[in-house]
Amino acid sequence: MAIGVYVAASDARSNKGAVALGLIELLSRQVGAVGVYRPVVRAGVEDNLINTARIRFKMDLPYQVCAGVTYEDVHADPEQAIDDIVAGYRAVAARCAAVVVIGTDYTDVGAPTEFEFNAQVAANLGTPVLNVVTGLQRSPAEIASAVELSAKELAEEHAFGIAVVITRVDPERLGEVAEAVADCPTPVWILPEVARLSAPTVADLLAGCGGTLYLGEEQQLGREVDGLMVGAMSLPNILDRLTEGVAVIAPADRAADLLPGLLAAHHADTFPALSAIILNGGMDLPEPVRRLLTGMDIRLPVITTPGDTFATATRLSRVEGRFTPDADGKIDTALGLFAAHVDGPALLARLHVTPATAVTPLMFEYDLLERARADRRHIVLPEGAEPRILRAADILLRRGVADLTLLGDEREIRAQAARLGLDLGEARVLSTFDPELRERFAVEYARLRAHKGVTVQLARDTVTDVSYFGTLMVGLGLADGMVSGSIHTTAHTIRPSFEIIKTRPGVGVVSSVFFMCLADRVLVYGDCAVVPDPTAEQLADIAISSAATAARFGVEPRVALLSYSTGESGAGPEVEKVRAATALVREQRPDLPVEGPIQYDAAAEPSVARTKMPDSPVAGRATVFVVPDLNTGNNLYKAVQRSAGAVAVGPVLQGLRKPVNDLSRGATVHDIVNTVAITAIQAQGE
Repeated sequence: MAIGVYVAASDARSNKGAVALGLIELLSRQVGAVGVYRPVVRAGVEDNLINTARIRFKMDLPYQVCAGVTYEDVHADPEQAIDDIVAGYRAVAARCAAVVVIGTDYTDVGAPTEFEFNAQVAANLGTPVLNVVTGLQRSPAEIASAVELSAKELAEEHAFGIAVVITRVDPERLGEVAEAVADCPTPVWILPEVARLSAPTVADLLAGCGGTLYLGEEQQLGREVDGLMVGAMSLPNILDRLTEGVAVIAPADRAADLLPGLLAAHHADTFPALSAIILNGGMDLPEPVRRLLTGMDIRLPVITTPGDTFATATRLSRVEGRFTPDADGKIDTALGLFAAHVDGPALLARLHVTPATAVTPLMFEYDLLERARADRRHIVLPEGAEPRILRAADILLRRGVADLTLLGDEREIRAQAARLGLDLGEARVLSTFDPELRERFAVEYARLRAHKGVTVQLARDTVTDVSYFGTLMVGLGLADGMVSGSIHTTAHTIRPSFEIIKTRPGVGVVSSVFFMCLADRVLVYGDCAVVPDPTAEQLADIAISSAATAARFGVEPRVALLSYSTGESGAGPEVEKVRAATALVREQRPDLPVEGPIQYDAAAEPSVARTKMPDSPVAGRATVFVVPDLNTGNNLYKAVQRSAGAVAVGPVLQGLRKPVNDLSRGATVHDIVNTVAITAIQAQGE
């Protein structure tokens, strides 16, 4: 039977979507396949929360399966509607290990009886209720009363309240609210009000005014809007009143005068970045202006709508933020808020969740973020102006994964982040020409490289390079780790670490591993990125380091040193190198299960292992695969990645005294987030 939990709100404007998404992620780290189900949806339009959950968590469920009945169905025949809801829930539960049911939205069932209806549905489904109570515009005593009243209503409908989440509480009154609900018989978790969760996105405004995206990037529709401004004055007066993240509403018949100036202000470092421009009135732009704009690289959303200025401003002022699949910032904020304030292990224990034995890529990646967040570390990102780095930094900060320092010109970085709709307010930005740090780093680098003739005068130039500056931050303890390489070569990224951080005691070579996330398990491949042709001694060192890295990230190490022959069946220099390396590993780490030389099929496939090496504790069960050279390793991991659909996480450098990790220049934002999380976890072990 699938684990089910019903997220129900006793009030409107509760932000229960944030709770539901956080709960889905929590369960996804434990049981793999998690589904979403909404008992009641609006007719004629797809539900945003369903699609947000399906897309964000890669659910293998069609929309129709996740949607129950319509509000019209409930009004027409309540009993039949509940029967249909139960049947729909069971269809989802049959395909998933856990199902999060998201209750109604206080839009149609009827506010006085809506919570009662949700309690009835939960009782019929047999799912416990995670009760969401809003603290918005309520005193601590009023919140406590609302919690008590909703608990009684659940009990009257024979529904079981498993815990309470109080949302949208004034951050200044968290302690008072906690004291007011201290006698609650079930666990209570309190989430502070976060303006970004309630703020509409540009997509919300687009829908709210029935508009059309005229210019700009669709990707920008997910950014939050920090306010509305009616641009009814002359351009100089409008410019003087712009604020960060504002959406400007302007008459279309004045667009020829206003639009070029507003777009220029958005791109200028001397003005706040806008979130959108909304042209009302439904009039088209003059042809020369259209031609001018289409020849420009305009990413800021420019929306057209037929309404007049007053009607458009009135409609947009009533728009509240929603979760939509493209609202990445809002989703990451919600997930970070839930993880920071809800005791995940306690909630899982109350739901009697047993962790799955198989580890999916999603489970592995979520576990990385959670482990990093649990003991937050400080990571420096030298490529501070790169858009992928900025987007990754926004996600990492919203999720609370790490504290970040970006290197580069602060004005340029913050202006670019604002233009992209990113929130980097919690990030530190440092210039490599900071006079105090530059001098300190020059003295340290000259000391470390004095044997190579480096003087302080020479070092002053060297340390302004972002890779050297970031590595010196790590070496001197001003940061716990560094991630770079999205626009720099591997050599440029890691050479300073050889000079400044150096290898761990007892480690002979810096190497790397990839975590290969298959459908049901995680394997470790090393070295696929750093050492071109290791000696037997280096190969043994790589095997021992790879086993230690695997263990640190929850993979029980059973090490296979790969070759083109298995056991004693082959001979030749390459086989002998692997055989010698295996002997060295056994000598240095007699506790470590290791086999070699061994072919990949004998290492990975039990049926082949029974034929080729029936008595080996590693054959057929290997989790750490060590390749004989870089040519083999690079081809191996890419072949598995493409042919088996595996998710490759890495490369992860190992052997350094402090963590520095290199990105590929084709790294995605997702890759950067994972690599920073890995680096933070490595730093936790220092």
